[in-house]
Amino acid sequence: MNELMMTTQFAWSEDVLFYLFAGLTLVSALGVVWSKSIVRMAVWLFGAFAGVAMLFFLLDAHFLAVVQLIVYVGGVLVLIIFGIMLTSPSPWLKWDIKPLDYAMGTLVAMVMTAAMVYMLSGVRWLEKTGSEAVIPVSSFGHALLTDYWVPFEVVSVLLLVVMIGAAYLARRSRN
Repeated sequence: MNELMMTTQFAWSEDVLFYLFAGLTLVSALGVVWSKSIVRMAVWLFGAFAGVAMLFFLLDAHFLAVVQLIVYVGGVLVLIIFGIMLTSPSPWLKWDIKPLDYAMGTLVAMVMTAAMVYMLSGVRWLEKTGSEAVIPVSSFGHALLTDYWVPFEVVSVLLLVVMIGAAYLARRSRN
């Protein structure tokens, strides 16, 4: 009886944490859309990436959570911030967004959300049963370093080229 109460209490707290981090992700995503400063957009984007990583952790997708943190928070977000700082004359520059742009963005978001809900409503979800549903992380690492090493290296070179291009554009515009 006591074990059942502990399991129920853990499941309840896990649900609360899931909705908390889902709300954080949603609010951060809206902050990205509604912010008028690009630096603040980057900060909101950090909140959205961190919220998604926490959702992955709660769903026992630890590998995806770590990849989310390393690739998106550690790589993409830092690249965006460096790109902003290197290319923008003033990173705190604000711009005005026209109401038509807000309306079009909202319309596109609503259509995409409706399409995603429609697609997900027809999915038969598989339940995780025992060890056959668990794929070891070593197989991901092996595949990354054997079968997919060329795309992995191409992406790293692409990020390096983007960073060098941003530095070149920033230096050229200051001269």
